[in-house]
Amino acid sequence: MRDIPIVTFVNKMDREARDPLEILDEIEEKLALDTAPITWPIGSGKSFAGTFDLHSDTLRRQDNEEQPTKVSGPEEAARLLPENEREAWLEGVELARGVCRPFDLAAFREGHMTPVYFGSALKNYGVRDLIEAFCDFGPSPRDQQADARMVAATEDRMTGFVFKIQANMDPNHRDRIAFLRVCSGKLSRGMKAKLVRTGKPMSLSAPQFFFARSRQIADEAFAGDVVGIPNHGTLRIGDTLTEGEDILFRGVPNFAPEILRRVRLDDAMKAKKLREALQQMAEEGVVQLFLPDDGSPAIVGVVGALQIDVLTERLKVEYSLPVGFEMSRFSVCRWISADDPAEVDRFIAAHRADIAHDLDHDPVFLAQNGFSLNYEAERWKDIRFATVKDYQVRGKA
Repeated sequence: MRDIPIVTFVNKMDREARDPLEILDEIEEKLALDTAPITWPIGSGKSFAGTFDLHSDTLRRQDNEEQPTKVSGPEEAARLLPENEREAWLEGVELARGVCRPFDLAAFREGHMTPVYFGSALKNYGVRDLIEAFCDFGPSPRDQQADARMVAATEDRMTGFVFKIQANMDPNHRDRIAFLRVCSGKLSRGMKAKLVRTGKPMSLSAPQFFFARSRQIADEAFAGDVVGIPNHGTLRIGDTLTEGEDILFRGVPNFAPEILRRVRLDDAMKAKKLREALQQMAEEGVVQLFLPDDGSPAIVGVVGALQIDVLTERLKVEYSLPVGFEMSRFSVCRWISADDPAEVDRFIAAHRADIAHDLDHDPVFLAQNGFSLNYEAERWKDIRFATVKDYQVRGKA
């Protein structure tokens, strides 16, 4: 988990649910985190009446979440339940208070404890508590490591990095949004920032804040804020924006795919449209795109099979491209590098039919299986075969 602070929301309490204590046990077992319940559900399914705050003895009724009510204790909250459920619920509250660890803010920020909230996202119940938890418990923006130095969140000059690309959020306009995390300084609407990868300035004329499906223009944003920047392919995942300084933020990893497939398109007239669509999907990070040096059809790589389903559906819905996928003769993919660039050139020349380049034009070795990869690794001691690559590791294009 990289010791990331996690706030847990147990959803769908308006439907018949498991015992809350069982859910807490599973969270601790699966995520290796201590749990600290902040709210406790009053019933579930048809008898779900609201939540009870274990720390402040306040009650939020499902039919009036806006007005939390101070109560004398859990006994008063239990009156919202059918009489035959009250005793069991009170025992659950007593166990939660007696067995579960009290909330520790320091442990939460170190990533060792998670506060737990209950509710129903569909009915927008309990979501307010969740949002308030981020405001109350969330740490201040942290300093970020760049290639040349540590960037302090309190610095005056704006810096930020792109961690996500999303295309077609508005199908009517074919928009493309780059999500930027501001690391320091203030981002102002209309300011010019330097795209470090290219060295060119770009105008931030319409940065946006997003909340679910709604969006609004961001006149200004500060360290820790995430803003969406509309663009037409200028920005990529891993890009750094600054007010002039040449630095690159690290930590956005790109993992070697475990599944490699060739895309089958029945209508050859749409080949150009398919290439453009695949490039956009690769820029978003939906899939990885590899172009073989021998001119054979492009290969898409994914970490899990679900990504293939997502790609198929998006190509069909957003680009009107019904496609199929064929097995590739390759099953292993590794980025190659060496201290001596000439050694990489020699390796590529000796394996021309097994070499491709990714979206950043970095060379990739494609092997039929793990045995073939290990065999070549033994023969070419000076070549590094990497399973992880940072986005934009080469800096300026």
